[in-house]
Amino acid sequence: MFKVGIIGCGRIAQTRHIPEYIDNPYSEIAGYYDFNMDRAKELAKQYGGKAYESVEELLQDNDIDAVSVCTSNDTHADITIKALKAGKHVLCEKPMATNLEDCEKMLEASRKYNKYLMIGMNQRLAKAHRKAKEIIEKGEIGRVISFKTTFGHCGPETWSIDPGINSWFFDKKKAAMGALADLGVHKTDLIQYITGQYVTEVSAKVTTLDKRDANGELVGVDDNAFCIYKMNDGVVGTMCASWTYYGEEDNSTVIYATNGIMRIYYDPDFSITVTKKNGERIFYDIDKIQTNDNQTKSGIIDMFADSVENDVEPPISAENVIPAMRAVFAAIESSATGKTVIIESNRR
Repeated sequence: MFKVGIIGCGRIAQTRHIPEYIDNPYSEIAGYYDFNMDRAKELAKQYGGKAYESVEELLQDNDIDAVSVCTSNDTHADITIKALKAGKHVLCEKPMATNLEDCEKMLEASRKYNKYLMIGMNQRLAKAHRKAKEIIEKGEIGRVISFKTTFGHCGPETWSIDPGINSWFFDKKKAAMGALADLGVHKTDLIQYITGQYVTEVSAKVTTLDKRDANGELVGVDDNAFCIYKMNDGVVGTMCASWTYYGEEDNSTVIYATNGIMRIYYDPDFSITVTKKNGERIFYDIDKIQTNDNQTKSGIIDMFADSVENDVEPPISAENVIPAMRAVFAAIESSATGKTVIIESNRR
């Protein structure tokens, strides 16, 4: 049994981290910190544990073995590094950080202080995504040629703990990035996971098309990202992230291969559909993808708890996630310069 502290008590903490820690047999929530002290106190009263006055006070508690970092994007690196230095294992929400240098500093700190750093890339744990990876690895649809992967919904206005256009998700200083960091990082990481390849070249348009602030001006972060990714084995495909899908959420991936097409979370009745080159069709009814309105257990907390309890490196480690973050920052650079960006580090 290990004790965990929750840093940042907003929607992701209340919907995912707290209930999943409570459900896990190895973990006990010992403390909470939030800039809104009343929110932390309410959670401590509801679930047990202590509300701390500051991040530093929580990290100084030697009874706490690990922390979940569920704060705004701009604080991820600073809090994570402080926690690792204080001897805590860390589960950090995505995006890992707001620039590549900070991502690398986080990884360096985990190595220096010999503590685990896991990033909450939960799409890898969806059952259909795991099955899709298996199908590709077994060669059941042949060699992957291309793909298109999408994650879009109507935006964070109703998801944030402080709903509306004033949500920190739209604040450039706190969020740094918009739909690309919120949704695109998931699908970038996922396509690398499913194909077993890394993104090595990026051409992108990262832009703001519709979201507006209280004054009617376009918000300072992107609400759409359109990316063309080339992988290290020559596969080329698209990744689109959007906060302007006002009809229904789209969290689908399509893989085009030499012996067929695999559609994942594309058909409402089947989590995977495979159409072979010879016309054969195979249907997999495995699970339903999570949506903002239909949250199910992510598996992230169980994986992190297993890592801490059994002293094993988490599969979704900082080192494992950095290649996806390189692609995200390359997309921002490509959009700003109008040029294709080559990621040399992902070629190795």
